[in-house]
Amino acid sequence: MTPIIVEQLTDKRKKELGLPDKCQAHGPWSVWECAPSTFDWHYEQREYAYLYEGEVKIKTSLGEVSIKSGDFVTFPAGLSCTWTVLKKVRKVYMFK
Repeated sequence: MTPIIVEQLTDKRKKELGLPDKCQAHGPWSVWECAPSTFDWHYEQREYAYLYEGEVKIKTSLGEVSIKSGDFVTFPAGLSCTWTVLKKVRKVYMFK
C-alpha cells in the first residue's frame, strides 16, 4: 500500500494545480467541510486535497498521519483509514 503523501506547496505549484485562492469550488476542485468527528473511510480512487482550515489525524495500516491547514495531501486509491477530525475541516479535493 502506498502511504499518504503530505506536502507544502509553493505558490507556483498551487497555480499549476489550479488551486483556488480560497476554499471554493473551482474547475476540477470540489469543496468538503466536516465538523470534529471520527469516521472510517475508503478511497476507491486517488484523491488530491488541499486543506484551507482544520486539523486531522488519519490512522492507516501503516501508522498515523497528521494533516493541518496549508497541507496538500495525496490519498492513494485502495486506502482504508479512520479519520479523526480535531478541528473543523474546510478543503478542496479532486479524484484522479
